Amino acid sequence: MSFAQVYTRSVVGLHAPEVIIEVHLSQGLPALTIVGLPEAAVRESKDRVRSAILNSGFQFPNRRLTINLAPADLPKDGARLDLPIAIGILAASDQLDPTVLSGFEFIGELALNGELRQISGSLAVARAMKAEVLATQLLKGDEKMMSSTRQLIVPTINGAEASRVEGITVLAAPNLKAVCNHLQSLTDSSFLDERLTEVEPNQIQKHIGYQVDLADVKGQHHARRALEIAAAGGHSLLLTGPPGSGKTLMASRLPTILPDLSAEDALEVASTYSVADSDYDYGTRPFRQVHHTISAVALVGGGSRPKPGEITLANKGVLFLDELPEFDRTVLEVLRQPLEAKQITISRANSQMTFPANFQLVAAMNPCPCGYDGDGSGRCRCRAEQIKRYQDKLSGPLLDRIDLHITVPALPIVDLQNAQAGETSEQVRTRVSAAHNRQLIRQNKVNNELSPSEIDKYIQLGAGEQQLLQLAQQRLNLSARGYHRVLRVARTIADLADSADITSAHVSEALSYRSK
Repeated sequence: MSFAQVYTRSVVGLHAPEVIIEVHLSQGLPALTIVGLPEAAVRESKDRVRSAILNSGFQFPNRRLTINLAPADLPKDGARLDLPIAIGILAASDQLDPTVLSGFEFIGELALNGELRQISGSLAVARAMKAEVLATQLLKGDEKMMSSTRQLIVPTINGAEASRVEGITVLAAPNLKAVCNHLQSLTDSSFLDERLTEVEPNQIQKHIGYQVDLADVKGQHHARRALEIAAAGGHSLLLTGPPGSGKTLMASRLPTILPDLSAEDALEVASTYSVADSDYDYGTRPFRQVHHTISAVALVGGGSRPKPGEITLANKGVLFLDELPEFDRTVLEVLRQPLEAKQITISRANSQMTFPANFQLVAAMNPCPCGYDGDGSGRCRCRAEQIKRYQDKLSGPLLDRIDLHITVPALPIVDLQNAQAGETSEQVRTRVSAAHNRQLIRQNKVNNELSPSEIDKYIQLGAGEQQLLQLAQQRLNLSARGYHRVLRVARTIADLADSADITSAHVSEALSYRSK
């Protein structure tokens, strides 16, 4: 046998398309050629694979080797193709039975001694395999087919992560030799004791505790109320106040009162972090706090081969921008489209990627350059034109897309010392989850995601409420977008009150958060 075919997957954006590795041995001077748009890490795999095969007790064929990565027009990067390339070489050189390879997909980076090292994107690969199972079920109409016909072999350190996907058989291997022994056991009974064991799916508790709690916020009842509304309806939030008033403290507590992630959402978030090779506490809402020196590409994603940015890493969670006016204006303006569309499309000359960006924006800023405008102590010495120049760094269209504008005053020390303990995150999350469920039952999405046509369908106002909004539109110069955002916030306030109808009190409270 001089030909072998091995199945694996590349990772492109957040997806993991199938890659078929074809290995052919032919006569000629010893050489190894890899074709099929391999990136640098893939081209360098020839040296890692050669050493790993020799150090695992196998022979490296002393012939001309041609390795094709199909489809040829799909870019392949990363060292995750080391293991399938090595398996293909061993099968093509008759050191493994090539007939057993069709039942497996392989991913893993090889060390020179044959050990398997951790790779990124293993969860994305498992989810892609599961998606193919569901597509096959739909195509064949066979709902009884609950698992993939192929098994996934990954490095031991990636086994727990990949096994989170149900319906996929995951086998974790410590090294190349263990993988080969398992494949040989399928045709040779003397290797039965060398078989790899299936990784048991992880049992994740429904809600993972956070290290912080909303009870840490003392006083600031108005701001706490705004946090609850934002959490219940998925609304964006701007906190304005002097330094030390608790803006960052409150923003960091927002994930703790959000409803628990569903199983599918938790997998989606974990898969994103797996591709980005970043740490993530499974089951928690992401909280991304970025520095004001961040670039537009780092914020929304991009690069020659588009990769997810901070808004995608904050998907299903919170993106916190502290010191908002200090951000470059061009960086802030790129947030306008994803705030509306809940996704971002990155276009390049040779590729186009769409990343999810369903995040909640929480921003904080000082009222003036020194931070003490309006403070009773009289410490502010900023001139009116300085304050205007500082606040004008934020464009009107961006501010118009933020639902809740909250002023966070500095509390006197006496008030902090005498303040009673506030409600805990768990207590608030109970109310938020109840309001969230009412929205899902009514419209199958949170209020902040309602389109204009859905607003007309699900948000009905009485004559008094309509007149109140007409007066407010004249006084606050509300745009059509601002008008719709007031309606969404009012609907959320009514849901928190378990009210089927939106009353004038709900509309009035929603308008109080549109001071800008």
